Amino acid sequence: MSLAIAPEQVSDDAARLPISEIARFLQDHLGQRMTAYIGGVTDPKMVSRWIARQNAPRDESQRRLREGYQAVRLLVSAYGDETAKAWLFGSNTRLDDQAPAYVLRHASSWEDMRFVMPAARAFAGAAG
Repeated sequence: MSLAIAPEQVSDDAARLPISEIARFLQDHLGQRMTAYIGGVTDPKMVSRWIARQNAPRDESQRRLREGYQAVRLLVSAYGDETAKAWLFGSNTRLDDQAPAYVLRHASSWEDMRFVMPAARAFAGAAG
């Protein structure tokens, strides 16, 4: 089973990269509206402001974006943008049949989203 990119590398990048780059990656691969949804904001234009460093997402949104980045980067690397989007917004048995994007959007702590990455790793691993 070989992933196109190592989960450890993705995790390191998620911790190290500026939030503006995380937001840019998500917008490039998911679109502005989906990135705003994951970040927990209602105005998609906020994503552009984050990327331009005009505004910084709140701490809660930053956690959601960084966790979402890890899952999306793994899945885009393994399958491409369309499958990553489908996985993110589809029902997932590893998340009590909730969509990973829904889990991320409504997470108020790391505890709330801790199963998203294991689910993404399992799915990405199936590509190998």
